[in-house]
This record gives sequence, structure tokens and C-alpha cells, in this order.
Amino acid sequence: MTPHDRPAARPTSVAVIIPAHNEERLLPACLAAIRTAAEHPGVAGSRVVVVVAADSCGDATSDVARRAGALTVGLDARNAGAARAAAARRALDVLGDDDVWIASTDADSVVPEHWLDFQLSRAAQGWEAVVGTVALDHLALESRRLAVLHQHLYEASRPPGGLTWHHPHVHGANLGLTAGSYTAAGGFPPVRVGEDHALVRSLQRAGRRILRTPDCAVTTSGRLRPRARDGFGDYLARLAAEEAV
Repeated sequence: MTPHDRPAARPTSVAVIIPAHNEERLLPACLAAIRTAAEHPGVAGSRVVVVVAADSCGDATSDVARRAGALTVGLDARNAGAARAAAARRALDVLGDDDVWIASTDADSVVPEHWLDFQLSRAAQGWEAVVGTVALDHLALESRRLAVLHQHLYEASRPPGGLTWHHPHVHGANLGLTAGSYTAAGGFPPVRVGEDHALVRSLQRAGRRILRTPDCAVTTSGRLRPRARDGFGDYLARLAAEEAV
């Protein structure tokens, strides 16, 4: 799954960006997982900066982030796109635009310990963006049937026989790309929901080398009362309502 172009150098800096709205409860686990991923031997030598965009928070989200060693940026937008863009902007102000890999996740998500190593390795192969998948935290779900139904729908396009699955999904919880590609595509647009899809569409229009892979899934809460309306959480809530009928 290596692009035809000559492989690139492994990025020397990583910006991990996280939008958050009143996430003091789930953010600690998110940041602890990122810290573990940053300590992976494959990430040694790369500078990792974590930025939490605290959007319209009335709780201790910013304090939690700072205690965990993350940088914070505050805004009052209730807008996922604006928050993700603000975090990216703050990170690039610190790291500069050269040789930086931007890794995006969500405050209610937990990345695997090899998440950053996985993305940086793909960058070294010449990929300009990595679009990953998510797995539901089954312990957080009230219904096993809901988890099974979601998995069936989520993997409907997976080919049989272990063939490579170039999945159709886009999640801000598991997305990475070069800073150059991000800037050229115009960054995350200031939309309430779907900013991740919009950015990937811009990358596609620009002909960027995009890897869609299920090989390093991020675990997400699967909560049915999401912070962002009309997104993944509302999709799960609709499935739950259908399952209850």
C-alpha cells in the first residue's frame, strides 16, 4: 500500500489536536493514551505537541488538559470545525509548518499505543494523509445488539477473503496528514459538523496521496448523547431508536 511516488522522510514533529466541549470526565483517558502513543519507541526523536481546543466549556476541561501537559486554546463557537482548526493553528504556531504531521482525535476517544508510530510510518512511505476507522467502546454501550448492528453496517463494504478494505469512512477521531497538505487544502472549515469529511474532500480534489485503512482503529465512546449534533453520536442514537422498536 505504498504510493507510487518516492517515499518521504519521517516527520520530525507531530501536532496532536483535540476539540473539546465540557469533556473533563473523558479527556483524562484520551490524553493518557496520547501520552503513551507519544512514548512509543517508533516516535522517539519526534517532537510531539498536544493541543486541546476548549470550545464553550463551562467545566474544568482546560485545567484537565494543562495538568496533563497539553497546550490549550479557548474559543466560544460551539463549532467542531472551528475548534479543530484553532487547535491546529496553535500547534503550527509552536512547531512551524515544515515537516509537521497533524494527528487529529476526539476527547471521548482513546488511541492505541502505536497510533502515532503507525501514522508516521505511513508518512514515511509517502502518504500525505491517513484516514482511519473507529471502534466502539462496547463497555460504554447499553446494548450489545446495537454494537452488532453498528458493526454490520460499518463494515458492509469490507471485501471478503481478507482482501484490503479501502473503507469509506472519515472520522476526526482518527485522521492524520502533513501540515503542507492541511494548509494547501484550506484546513478544517468552520462548520458545526462534517469538518473532517470536508477536509478529506479537499485533499481528494487536490490529488493528495490518501491512505484509507482500518489497521489502526481508535476506540470511541459510542455515547448516544453527543457533544456535536448530527454527527457520529446522533447516528448511533438513531440506530438505538430503530433497534428499540
